[in-house]
Amino acid sequence: MASAPQSKRQKLSEPQCVEDIVPLNYKELDIIGTGAYGTVYRARDNITGHFVAIKKVRIALTENGVSASTLREISLLKQLNTYDHANIVKLLDVCQFLERDGKLLILLVFEHLEQDLSDLIEALPPSGMSPTNIQRLSRELLTGVDFLHAHRIIHRDLKPQNLLVSSQGHLKIADFGLAKTYGRDMKLTSVVVTLWYRAPEVLLAQGYNSSVDIWSAACIIFEMFNRKPLFPGNSEKNQLDRIFELTGRPTEEQWPKSVSISREHFPPRSRKRPSDFCPDLGKFADNLLDQMLSYQLHKRPTALACLEHEYFQEEPL
Repeated sequence: MASAPQSKRQKLSEPQCVEDIVPLNYKELDIIGTGAYGTVYRARDNITGHFVAIKKVRIALTENGVSASTLREISLLKQLNTYDHANIVKLLDVCQFLERDGKLLILLVFEHLEQDLSDLIEALPPSGMSPTNIQRLSRELLTGVDFLHAHRIIHRDLKPQNLLVSSQGHLKIADFGLAKTYGRDMKLTSVVVTLWYRAPEVLLAQGYNSSVDIWSAACIIFEMFNRKPLFPGNSEKNQLDRIFELTGRPTEEQWPKSVSISREHFPPRSRKRPSDFCPDLGKFADNLLDQMLSYQLHKRPTALACLEHEYFQEEPL
């Protein structure tokens, strides 16, 4: 198994401006996107002529050096790269530049894919995405998630913007800035997992496991069918209320004792099915998403169990 290629250029320098920094092997072209964890640029490899995506992360050095979250992302990416998985974006290079103000600029160079799933959904015609494409992309998403979970990695921020789609139509999971290797019980802070794809246990600040990725994947699969988010909340309370429209309001026994918000702040609701929100769902897709969107995290199937579901054997007809 091949490891991530190592750069042959000098890794350390003293740049004047973060935006001006581009490794000599690459020509920066334009900005792809910006976020809380860095800016991503499209660039061209001057040696191969291929396009790449460069993620620039500027971080303050602590007395212990580079932050744990940055080291975690780089370590996870290098680990994943050794497997060369078809549904995980490839890391091509890592560069470090020490700036004059003592901050560190880290550049992560990835393979470039033409669009993300959000772009693909936005550009769909009125007829929507074909059932065959939805099934294939769903299978590739869950195959990637199963691979991560098999290696004890939770992505924690699955959303259409972090799923890249190649010109051949294949899906790859990207952006591991919030990924984490997991143990038995963990807590998520409120900044983890984008609100619309956030599992109820995260919103309620409870312990969680890898099923948070299953919840997010279900929201994404539903969005491919419906062409709009399932739970487009505008606050954490509103997000929970939208979730309870589907799952039903939890019983008193299910409601966590340690949470500050009261169960009585939400109206009584009975459980519905995903097909109540999207009539285009077939029987098997509805059943799969119904399981994946269980309020109780231990009732959600694993990614492998999802891949073995009838939806991938029987639909689309």
